[in-house]
Amino acid sequence: MAKADRLERLDSRREELESEYRDALIAALRVAAGGRWGLFAHQKDKAAIARTAPVIAALSEMADEIDAMRDTLGLEPFALHADFMAARGPAVADAVGEPKQAMAWLERMGATA
Repeated sequence: MAKADRLERLDSRREELESEYRDALIAALRVAAGGRWGLFAHQKDKAAIARTAPVIAALSEMADEIDAMRDTLGLEPFALHADFMAARGPAVADAVGEPKQAMAWLERMGATA
């Protein structure tokens, strides 16, 4: 019974942390949608990279903790973070800008307002 209780507490904590991650990502996306470049690392702007590095580090740290919990619980890896990280990096010349990409992410997450 103790193991079941421990796993239930772990799952509750996982849900809380996933919600915190989602909120932090939405906040960062809103800043990017407002015109601040760097979150998606489309350009090699050192100032933008430095400005967004703490946000990316915090999101990655939360995602690592979530993935560890998910592994213990026998769940799939945290897809939201994997999808976000896959969307980062240099973009082709005709790709939409970071503010538009951030808006699309906000719409996808149901967080436009």
